[in-house]
Amino acid sequence: MTEFVLASGSPRRSMLLEGMGVDFIIIKPEVDEATRAGEPPQAYVRRLSEEKATAVADQLQVSAYVLAADTTVIYEGEILGKPADEEEARRMLLRLRGQHHQVCTGFTLMYMEAHTPQKQVTEVVCSDVLMRDYAASDMERWIKSGQAFDKAGGYAIQSTVFQPVRSVRGSYNNVVGLPTEAVERALRGMGYVWEESGG
Repeated sequence: MTEFVLASGSPRRSMLLEGMGVDFIIIKPEVDEATRAGEPPQAYVRRLSEEKATAVADQLQVSAYVLAADTTVIYEGEILGKPADEEEARRMLLRLRGQHHQVCTGFTLMYMEAHTPQKQVTEVVCSDVLMRDYAASDMERWIKSGQAFDKAGGYAIQSTVFQPVRSVRGSYNNVVGLPTEAVERALRGMGYVWEESGG
């Protein structure tokens, strides 16, 4: 049976892929996630998804599908990555409060056979997000919980405690970390067959 590899350590991407009904294993890629000078945000997530997929595909000894992704928050043309500390998380969340921004995910789906890519799809999916005008006390509780530091922009749309987002235009799952609708289309386009969750 052909293996399916998720090239990501993100528990949110694992959850979303499980929700699609795909059976997979996880291999975390080791890549430099630094931006390049003058690199536009959408080009950045596209490049990183390709580099992550390739880094994992190069390790494989069997035929496999490899899925990699990179998600970032974009506000006023600036990439807001994962905050390094409480102060950076606070600055990001204060900038985003009550404001519109974009969340873009680049994903690469690759089919490998005999160490050679046979098929590849790379796309960038963006969603428009409007944040709530959340109270400073809510924001501080979220930051103190420690959950802000592994998430682009310092927030999680799916958080039932903080609930930072007012509305989303586009794919909700994209904001979580994987645009499942686009990934499903890419899988079908490659002829991948799986038992879809929920029939």
